[in-house]
Amino acid sequence: MARMVKIGVRLMVVLLLVSCKDTDGKPKKTSKSNRVVTTYIALPQKVKSPKDNPASPEKEALGKLLFYDPVLSGNKDVACATCHHPQNGYAEFLDISIGPNATGLGARRKFNAPNDIPFVKRNAPTIINSAYNGIDPFGNYDPEQATMFWDDRVKSLEKQALEPIKAFEEMRGHGIGVDSILQVVVDRVKQIPEYQKMFADAFGVPNAVTVENLAKAIAAFERSLVTNNSRFDRFMRGDEDAILISEKEGFELFKSVGCVNCHNGPMFSDYKMHVLGTPENDKLGEPDRGVKDTFAFRTPTLRNLRFTAPYMHNGSLPTLKKVLEFYEDIANGKERNPHVPVQKYDPFVRDLNLSVKEMSQIISFLNTLNDDGFDKTVPERVPSGLPVGGNIQ
Repeated sequence: MARMVKIGVRLMVVLLLVSCKDTDGKPKKTSKSNRVVTTYIALPQKVKSPKDNPASPEKEALGKLLFYDPVLSGNKDVACATCHHPQNGYAEFLDISIGPNATGLGARRKFNAPNDIPFVKRNAPTIINSAYNGIDPFGNYDPEQATMFWDDRVKSLEKQALEPIKAFEEMRGHGIGVDSILQVVVDRVKQIPEYQKMFADAFGVPNAVTVENLAKAIAAFERSLVTNNSRFDRFMRGDEDAILISEKEGFELFKSVGCVNCHNGPMFSDYKMHVLGTPENDKLGEPDRGVKDTFAFRTPTLRNLRFTAPYMHNGSLPTLKKVLEFYEDIANGKERNPHVPVQKYDPFVRDLNLSVKEMSQIISFLNTLNDDGFDKTVPERVPSGLPVGGNIQ
């Protein structure tokens, strides 16, 4: 029988007494487990846009050029694509990002010498599927309220697009103040005739180069980067053969051991903040204390993990196996971060029941969420005439 689009596991919010046996027949730890209501469905095949920023080919084409143009950075050496390049799944193969005064792409990127600009303190999440950020288990979401960044400090792709430009260690660098950088960037773009025409065509009015429209164009392009036809999506739409039996077993384990409590819905994220006690990144001079100094960070999506290593908010865990071993440790009360005592761990963490044997099966399932059908094309040039993608060669 074909699966209905909205088929999934519905778990009542109840207090259950869970008792399992390991492969050797010995009982696993018994605990009271909080379970959440969730439904797994395929990603929507259509993407919503804010009412004041409807999608259009002209706007997306403009946004793509801006995304790759280092004219948006303080010293014209960093573009959005520097840390979110399609070659790296619109993320990067670095634990934490390197912004201005540097060269290279992904794992090859290094600071120039001399240098006094710090590392970006968090891992660059992928742009792919960020159009769906905030989606609930039933496929509902509001693009104007979409959660952004590891600490949920702004809502919507439109607002997110401007934050890296303003950040000293991401794109601004030395020489221009945070209060003036956006106007400086817009004034530069206004001086480029090609951009003037593209903005007018995209927004239907003359003199359309503004900070607001700059953000809207970039957001429109980012919203076009979706992968909603993974093997898991096809399975949820009724193709029983889209995933293997072993992967289906991994899915069942994923749910039964407790991963489902935070990684639920079509994006496999509840978009909430959780305290895990992730190991610190030694490259940072001081601990990253997260949301309101609580060491809480937003649940990331589990889609396209093949393209987005290393993992966690600070890239401290290099492989999915290391991630699952970390969860096993903290579920058993082991502290991996000296600044976060066990008592501060999210209650869901204590409910995990994860064994070494189960890890490979869960990883096998996670591979069904990969989809390489995203736009990998890179512009041959950008209107500013600067190096495409910034100093990445």
